[in-house]
Amino acid sequence: MEERLRMFFDKEGDVLDISIGDPREAISKEVGDDILIRVAPKTNEVLGITILNFEKRFEQTKTEIFPITAILTQAEAEISK
Repeated sequence: MEERLRMFFDKEGDVLDISIGDPREAISKEVGDDILIRVAPKTNEVLGITILNFEKRFEQTKTEIFPITAILTQAEAEISK
């Protein structure tokens, strides 16, 4: 079964949050500089990722980060209705 991918960007806080599926109980683990993954406490299944200082990471390279290109399946049909 495919899970929905949900993305939220807080421009003021400069935080990108990506969640897989419906909200569930999770614990966060820091895996890099300002990068956290959320995992299910019992199974360690990855439920999402949070990237702090998201836009700031691209200031020095002057790389455009938005718009983001994404491939959508099934959810695209639901949105267009």
